[in-house]
Amino acid sequence: MNSDAFIHAMDSALRTLFAPARSARPMPLPPAQDAALPLTDAEKRLSGALMRVNHVGEVCAQALYTGQLLASQDPVLRRQLDAACREETDHLAWTAERLAQLGDRPSYLTPVWYAGAFAIGFAAGKLGGDRVSLGFVVETERQVEAHLASHMDVLPANDQASRAIVKQMKSDEAAHARMAEKAGAADIPLPVRGLMQWAAKLMTTVAHRV
Repeated sequence: MNSDAFIHAMDSALRTLFAPARSARPMPLPPAQDAALPLTDAEKRLSGALMRVNHVGEVCAQALYTGQLLASQDPVLRRQLDAACREETDHLAWTAERLAQLGDRPSYLTPVWYAGAFAIGFAAGKLGGDRVSLGFVVETERQVEAHLASHMDVLPANDQASRAIVKQMKSDEAAHARMAEKAGAADIPLPVRGLMQWAAKLMTTVAHRV
């Protein structure tokens, strides 16, 4: 592990946890006629809880990619992971901004989620190598894509602003999975996929409230 990579990982962690995320792309917006549809207080609370879960997911994505970047020695793979990580930074900024618009907040347990995802990413790359690390990317992004699809089913119909964000995030996550597959991702064993699904369920359930 070289010192530059370590410094980059620490900088990424500090920026994710303690600095406002800045997106390179503008936040997705709904069609103009749907932009100002009113939400009831109950709808705002539901959208806020769902967007908080999505914000946690983006914190975890930052941590996972940063851990994998630290573990990998392949310059081509590192560039691919870094590009995906930058897109996840867009998602982080969008979900944070939408939370503020809804009058809601991020999860109180954000540092815990970050630490856990970073450890998984680093361990996958260090113990399993780049192909296993990429396999974790594929499985993670597939699960996130399915999770975002489920949010489209439960977000309030009037909340077109949140729906526009989730739709773009879902498209980006699918592209990240394809990138990892093309780069030579290994298949993740079924028990490990099941454990990842269990961990994701725990995270989404807790983050919905805390």
